Amino acid sequence: MDARPPLPPFDRDTAAHKVRLAEDAWNSRDPERIAQAYTVDTRWRNRAEFVDGRQDVVAFLQRKWSRELEYRLIKELWAHDGHRIAVRFAYEWRDDSGQWYRSYGNENWEFADDGRMARRIASINDKPIAEGERKFHWPQGRRPDDHPGLSELGL
Repeated sequence: MDARPPLPPFDRDTAAHKVRLAEDAWNSRDPERIAQAYTVDTRWRNRAEFVDGRQDVVAFLQRKWSRELEYRLIKELWAHDGHRIAVRFAYEWRDDSGQWYRSYGNENWEFADDGRMARRIASINDKPIAEGERKFHWPQGRRPDDHPGLSELGL
């Protein structure tokens, strides 16, 4: 299998680039595409759910986006060291009743030498928000380069 640059060990620039690539992939909401960024035997903890392997990643993401509608995500590099990156993020979504949420969290990532993520540990909290409180208004898909990030938005 081909490598997934940038490759570890990460410096600040390559870590920030890896974070943006992950954000772009998740904003695509394409589980098959996203799963290719993970090792075949990747292990996750996402909230209280445990995911083992690439096929579980696909199933997890399909379930996620069947209930988290109009999903838009921003990730920001928090720290990096060697094969590890720490990220903070927020995403907005609505449920099928029309209630909007902003979900806040932190992720710890560990990468294999080929640049695929081998481990992902995510802690996430959901806050109900009014539609007028939304801050992520770009069309579905990749966040535009000129859209503010989390720090610029005061998040």
